[in-house]
Amino acid sequence: MKTVCWCVTVLLSSVALCVDFEDGGRLARGAQATFVRSHTWRNALGSKGSPLPLTGHGKVKRSEGSAGDSCGSLQGYESRLKDNTHTYAFNDLSGSVSLAWVGDGTGVLLVLTTFQVPFFMIRFGQSKLYRSEDYGKSFQDVTDLINNTFIQTEFGIAIGPENSGKVILTGDVSEGKGARIFRSLDFGKSFIPSDLPFQPIMQIAYNPENSSILTAISITYDLWLSTDFGHSWKKIHDTVCLVKWGSADTLFFTSNPNGSCSDKGMLELRKTSDFGQSFKTIGSRIYSFGLGGRFIFASVMSATGSTRMIHVSVNKGEVWNMAQLPTVGHEQFYSILAANDDMVFMHVDEPGDSGMGTIYVSDDRGIVFSKSLERHLYTSTGGDTDFTNVTSLRGVYMTSVLAQDGSVQTVVTFDQGGKWRPLQKPWNGECDSTTGDPDRCSLHIHASYSTSMMLNVPMLPLTEPNAVGLILAHGSVGNAVSVLSPDVFVSDDGGYTWSRALKGPHHYSILDSGGLLVAVEHTPAQPIYQIKFSTDEGQCWHVFNFTDEPIYFTGLASEPGARSMNVSLWGYRESMLSQYWVSVTIDFKQLFSRDCGEEDYVQWLAHSDDTSNPADGCLLGYKEKLLRLRKDSVCWNGRDYIITKQPTPCPCTLDDFQCDFGFYRAENSSECVEQPDLKGHTLEFCLHGRKEQLQTSGYRKIPGDRCEGGTMPERRVIDLSKKCVSNLLRPELLSEAHSGSSAPVIAVVIIVLLIGAVAGVLLIKKYVCGGRFLVHRYSEMQRHVEANGIEGVDDLDVTEAGKTHYNDDSDEDLLA
Repeated sequence: MKTVCWCVTVLLSSVALCVDFEDGGRLARGAQATFVRSHTWRNALGSKGSPLPLTGHGKVKRSEGSAGDSCGSLQGYESRLKDNTHTYAFNDLSGSVSLAWVGDGTGVLLVLTTFQVPFFMIRFGQSKLYRSEDYGKSFQDVTDLINNTFIQTEFGIAIGPENSGKVILTGDVSEGKGARIFRSLDFGKSFIPSDLPFQPIMQIAYNPENSSILTAISITYDLWLSTDFGHSWKKIHDTVCLVKWGSADTLFFTSNPNGSCSDKGMLELRKTSDFGQSFKTIGSRIYSFGLGGRFIFASVMSATGSTRMIHVSVNKGEVWNMAQLPTVGHEQFYSILAANDDMVFMHVDEPGDSGMGTIYVSDDRGIVFSKSLERHLYTSTGGDTDFTNVTSLRGVYMTSVLAQDGSVQTVVTFDQGGKWRPLQKPWNGECDSTTGDPDRCSLHIHASYSTSMMLNVPMLPLTEPNAVGLILAHGSVGNAVSVLSPDVFVSDDGGYTWSRALKGPHHYSILDSGGLLVAVEHTPAQPIYQIKFSTDEGQCWHVFNFTDEPIYFTGLASEPGARSMNVSLWGYRESMLSQYWVSVTIDFKQLFSRDCGEEDYVQWLAHSDDTSNPADGCLLGYKEKLLRLRKDSVCWNGRDYIITKQPTPCPCTLDDFQCDFGFYRAENSSECVEQPDLKGHTLEFCLHGRKEQLQTSGYRKIPGDRCEGGTMPERRVIDLSKKCVSNLLRPELLSEAHSGSSAPVIAVVIIVLLIGAVAGVLLIKKYVCGGRFLVHRYSEMQRHVEANGIEGVDDLDVTEAGKTHYNDDSDEDLLA
């Protein structure tokens, strides 16, 4: 779902700095943002990283590998930046601040400050609303536009999709049975109050294709719909547990005819495409469901009620198939890690509480899966995984594996899960104490698992689609992830090579499509007054003293999309009796004296790691040449910057194929070999209700691969002309929307009974038509969701504040 609404969350507690601000660096679109101010937390954190030597307004240069004094190309920037630094103090009693950008490139920023004190069953508080039209350089107090109403921050600032300019705030009104919302049609310049005929239990959701159409669930689990941007509402369904907008105005939701959303596994999955005029049941015995790419996923309870199985549909639930997975244990759970229109990454948990499992990748139908990576780290207790989509270069994903000795190590794939390898040691990095052989170490990235272990990691890895090849991440160099304070590393080629850019942990952000990087040292126990910036993708760092009055820093804020030249540092200062929020916004546009011209760009071959190889740069069937900014060009890309790509098809090689169903790549091998437990067995599976046999040499083309000619391993799928059970969604319910003779219904029932009688035979013959106890878990890390294109499974009982939000589709013993 494409939107141009962005919010950001930072929580400061008495224990640690929450790493969700900008969701690890980038403001997730549609995410909620809250800062919470505290005084006592400052001395509770671990040791901070040591900064590179700085003396006032200075420059930080890489220790080696730089030809000449390239770091001296930027001169006299102090006065220009000082003239374009703007400070605003919020002089109220607020303990938290929520931010939301309205529109793309409009410069409109809404800030909601909130102060509340719970007293028994009642909470007292006040809200103030501020509005900026210049990217946060100045603000106007517009609290009177919402009649000084206390705004429920748990529902956030709901921003409309695209550049609609629509905003909804949900107020806490004690009188009456409903709630009150404030609606804006003009980017927050004015608000219209409207009373709701219900109390919402969720943030009001926009139809992504028509921002005037809204939906919400009430505290009594009724589904309400508005077609006039909240002016009037209509209840369209009872007992709705979860609702999601799909494409083409389709609304998917789960409901329970028995009236209880807590009775998971007995829910019905329904949809409406005419805004509640008619409904169709597309599944029963549903535990949960989610959307990702063109796929719909549903976790379906078996007839015995003891197991759950994942089903996949690519046509809005009209036809379902069970995910075909080679090995599934009774106590395992599944997690959809990422999904796009071509394929699905799925994690399968190992038996027991091992904290690891196996990643499988699907075919282009999202049904047949092959083993991609073993010993993948995914904790069953906290639901933490380091799986990261590197959005700055196609086909690249990073994650962590659990080694035999229990250490955590980072691996990367450059071909959508075809092969995985360790990250290369940075050219200017030294192996740490975890290394036995100083010549054999690699870079290991700190991501969600590190933050869950309370390591000193303030930001998750950061990439942007329009900053080609660029990755910023905290890491350590050795044999495994280290518990020592990490440094910041940068890759400019999508993860093939790395360099250490900053010593110690930092907050960082990407501006101007990668033409500018900014960073602030993570020193929670001390106030800060400096910001670092780089115009050459992290090779050289300059330092600017942005204030004479240091602030206790809480996070960076910049308009998502990495096209802005403005960045705000949020924090607070202390007066004699109180603390107050401060925003310092720096406009880096004046840093550059000119716009970039043709001479500032050079041609770059993506995925090039061996120039002597004629196939160098071939990935997923084609080479891709792009124009990239020269590192020594100090100029402005601008908002209209568009990535120029020149694709060239490649002949097919084995690199264009992943291991087929029943095959896997052994460690340190590129050959696909048959899984031991499937040797000697005929590979048969059930698809669309018909039995099929797979004859394969062990390879199948990677979904989305565009190679032509060359090597084509043999692969055939034979229709055995036999019927089988390809889903457990009780197909008799799927005909609800049709009327006519009862004879077809009777025939269907008879067929179902016959199929049930031979179900044991089908299982013995290794039809891998699904799993035993298949449970998928959807992580709601906002940046992770945005990057991987997943709309996860949501539970209505939201997790506690201060913890990365996970909405789990899993057994209670996995939720500890």
